[in-house]
Amino acid sequence: MTGATEPFSPGLRRAVGVVMIGASLSFLDSTIVNVALHTLSVDLRAGLGTVQWVVTAYLLALAAVIPVTGWAARRFGAARLYVAALAVFTVGSVLCACSQSVGMLIAARVLQGVGGGAIMPVGTVIWAAQSSKAQMGRVMALIAVPIVLAPTLGPAVGGLLIQGIDWRAVFWLNVPFGVVGVVLALRLLPREKGGDAGRLDVTGLVLASAGVVGITYGLAEVGVAAGLDTGAVVALPVGLAALVGFVVHALRVRRPLLDLRLYAQREFAAASVAQFALGAANFGGMILMPLYFQTVRGEGVVLAGLLLAPTGLGALLSAPFTDRYGAGVTAFTGAAVLVVSTIPFVFLTATTPYVLLCVVMVVRGVGFGLSIIPAMTAAYRALPPGKIPDATPQLNVLQRVGGAIGTAVLTVVLDDRLRHHPTPAGQADGFGTTFLWVLAITIAAAVPTVLLARFEHRARRRANASGLVEEATDTGR
Repeated sequence: MTGATEPFSPGLRRAVGVVMIGASLSFLDSTIVNVALHTLSVDLRAGLGTVQWVVTAYLLALAAVIPVTGWAARRFGAARLYVAALAVFTVGSVLCACSQSVGMLIAARVLQGVGGGAIMPVGTVIWAAQSSKAQMGRVMALIAVPIVLAPTLGPAVGGLLIQGIDWRAVFWLNVPFGVVGVVLALRLLPREKGGDAGRLDVTGLVLASAGVVGITYGLAEVGVAAGLDTGAVVALPVGLAALVGFVVHALRVRRPLLDLRLYAQREFAAASVAQFALGAANFGGMILMPLYFQTVRGEGVVLAGLLLAPTGLGALLSAPFTDRYGAGVTAFTGAAVLVVSTIPFVFLTATTPYVLLCVVMVVRGVGFGLSIIPAMTAAYRALPPGKIPDATPQLNVLQRVGGAIGTAVLTVVLDDRLRHHPTPAGQADGFGTTFLWVLAITIAAAVPTVLLARFEHRARRRANASGLVEEATDTGR
């Protein structure tokens, strides 16, 4: 029975439903607060440079906790860890909503990020244990919905809540969903006990977390400053050095925090590179359109956020096709659609019709869904189930760091163009030039998907040849 017809077991349906609640909250909070920074600055009487830490602290806590999730899932049980992570995230949301100063809010966002960072990796371990390799494509199409929709809906939802209520509503929104998610997880997820995960690789944890946090923070500083400032100059080299140290350490010890030997598997290595590159192409490119709508077209935050919805619509439209023709071929097709649909943005003007932009954004969303979801599916299918807890944190880190690199590079390029072209027409040209960089990154992201398609084609040929041999053997008997 193929993955297209094999029904989900009751346990798998429960796992997917429960995990989607937590994953939606975690990814939504990565973007929903962005539109609240000005309001927070006024209400909490703090400068924008300080308030920016409300976003940065969440992302850093998110990045710091991801490397340890694989070990913790094996040690304490994935379902238990998921419940704890969602509970911590929900408590952090309550503390955020009750904060009376910017310092309290930043500290609460750190707690929220610790919970949010563990939700998706541990959730993946939960559903992977309930699904066959043939079902992974369809499961990923469902689980990836929050990944796809969060960057497009987050700013719009945040803007509506802030305008209609106040900034605290952005955090109160998480609480009822978080409570429901915890209750459902306790009732519906299997209560497996933890196993022998070995001793925690403390050296690996320190090096990996320092590396991911250093690079994430450094790139965020590059984006905020539109160039290298003191924070980036210090954080980036420290982060890179820590990651190099982690790689050397992980290849020497018997039970490392993360098994880097997975990259010896060619399909997994190609899929991992694709995740990194597509993260840069997709999430980096997504920052440009809301800025274009506000800077060049003079739209407000809410309308600018709503105008991003076509990208999410396109991604949803792609969902039924993400596992129909094979993960490798689909990822390559999606990357090709991304490349083609990025070209019109190179020719942006100050009067480009909104209808045309929305149509092209729908197509780009289709390419987004057809590329990043199948690439992730290909990575998981290339490994035995026991390696999923090692693979999941690495894929999450690659996607997030790729997005951070894309965002930083494009922010620097755009800022340089806007400073030299202050008129609306000149600013529109600046966005067009920046989209040339997006196009180049997207073309580069398509390269590893070509390899995925080739590996998949070879695997099918071997399977067909093996089938013919078995058929001939049976005939001879």
